[in-house]
This record gives sequence, structure tokens and C-alpha cells, in this order.
Amino acid sequence: MLSTILDFIENNTCFTLTTHDKADADGLGAEIALAYILKKRRKTVRVLNASAVPERFRFMDPRNIAEVWDSETHRDIPGTSALIVLDTADEFHTGAMKDIIPLFKGVKVIDHHELNPHATLEGYIDPGAAATCEMIMDIAGAFNIAPDKETATALYAGLSYDSGSFAYSKTTIRTFQAACTLVSAGAAPYEIYKKLHESTSSASLLLQRQILSTLILHYGNRLAVLTLRKEDLTATGAHYEDAEAFINIPLRSKEVLVSIMVKETEEGTIRCSLRSKGADHGAGLNVSKIAQQFGGGGHALAAGFCSDRTLEETLERVMETVKDALEGA
Repeated sequence: MLSTILDFIENNTCFTLTTHDKADADGLGAEIALAYILKKRRKTVRVLNASAVPERFRFMDPRNIAEVWDSETHRDIPGTSALIVLDTADEFHTGAMKDIIPLFKGVKVIDHHELNPHATLEGYIDPGAAATCEMIMDIAGAFNIAPDKETATALYAGLSYDSGSFAYSKTTIRTFQAACTLVSAGAAPYEIYKKLHESTSSASLLLQRQILSTLILHYGNRLAVLTLRKEDLTATGAHYEDAEAFINIPLRSKEVLVSIMVKETEEGTIRCSLRSKGADHGAGLNVSKIAQQFGGGGHALAAGFCSDRTLEETLERVMETVKDALEGA
């Protein structure tokens, strides 16, 4: 509930904010905006993430307030501050921050994903919200704090990003009301759209060509599968984050109901993303439930997980799970 996080803020004076690793526009926007709110409430606050802000989102943090956790530089912070985890309720998604979470004076989360039944963190969780940034707007409203232009830009970017430019199923009048408020505060929709979606490198285009060449359709064209290997990143000169939106491309086909993309990062970590068109299109698949079977989570129509198996093994297991789900739909 909203009151839970409001009370937590009122009852503490020093805060650390973090999000999932790696940060996306919603997680980062929520961090930047909540830091602004906390400072307005005369709180001390730092933003610490497991890794650096991805290149494509750096425009959201012009003052570079998001730091990278360092066990030496920041070792005294956990014992002196409360922690708010944004855009995930699962500590296992926070990367290197996971190990220090128990050291903080108190911990709460603010998240809009479907709650993983194995998650142990509590706080303000609203799966009906289009984005965590939408929830931050509720906190700002509760404290009667209006965002400045910089904060409005970060919030709008996160809201637009996680709502699929206001097209995903969780987009509601609440989402548009928040967007109107942010535009009134100085957020420029077209400029933000360009920075989010029209600022990729030529290497990203080459990576898209490579990934689409791996496209295979299964089960009567209802399932699309894409793969990304780290040698693809080396060959094209692209970054792992450049591939984030490619999973949505197969869903442009009216026949494809579910899209899977298994990815290998530069470090060799295996991650899997899942997308579904949902019940309105005849799939009825909640991919968050599928991701939870592999230790991940997310939304009903967009989810993912990390894997300790090889790319081939991960793909085989998740395809079997999706096949069973499609047959039962």
C-alpha cells in the first residue's frame, strides 16, 4: 500500500536507492525522481546500482547521481541508511547489491511487477500500475511535491518506456494523467522519444540483422524464438542493451502469440526474455508465471529470467514449458 512507503520515508532520515541490474528507463527514472522527492523532504539520499547506467539512458541522469556500488568506497553506507529497492521486489535481480541488502537499517520496495511468490521483500507493490514511475508520481502527489523539468523528463522517459509508448495493456487513464502532469512540468515527449528509440548506433542495426537471422517459428507459427550470442556482440560492435527491444519484432505477425529471446551477455551470462500478446489475441499466456518457474518474473505479457545453464539448454527447457502452456491455453 502507498501508506507503507510514505510511513517508511517519514520514519527514516537517510536513504539509499537501488534498482534491478541492469537499470532500465523505468528503474532509473524512479530512482532519480524518488531522490528528488526525498531531498525535498529534507532527507539524505544516494543512488547506488550494481552497474553503470546503460548508454541509451544516460540522458535521464544529467547530474550523474546514479553511482556504481563499490565495496570499499561505500562500505559504511548500509549500516547508516534505509534502502528502497525500485522496479523489482526480488533481491536476486539487484546484482551485486543483493549481498548487502540485509545490512541496511530497513528495506522496502516500490514495484509494479507481478509479485514472485518466492520474493521476501515487502513495500509498495502495485501490479496494476503501468510503470514504477507512475507509482512515484503517486508518492510525489501524496507529499504535494511537483517535479522540476529534469525530474519530469526522467519520470516521463520511464513511464513511456515501460508502457510501450502508452500502448501496453496496463496503460490507463492514470498513466495518461501522470504523463500530462509531467509534460506540464517540462517533459518534452518527442525529444524523449528520440533519445529512447531513435538514438541507436549503426552497430545496433547490424546486431538486429544478425538476431533476426536466427528467427525460427514453432508450433504452427505461434511461438517465435530468437537467440543472441556474445560473439554476435563482438562481430557487430554492439552492446548487449542494444538488443533489448528486438524480442517484440516477431509479435508484429498476427500468427505469433509468444516471443522468446535467449541472450548471452558480454560476460557470458545467459538471460531469457518472454513476450505474449495475451488472452485478447487467443494466447492466454501469462509469461510472468513461466518466468517464475525459472526463478524470474515480470508482467503477464513481458517477463524474463537469468539462467545458470547453457544457451541451448535454457532454450530447450523454456520452449518445452511454453509449448505445454500453449497446448493448455
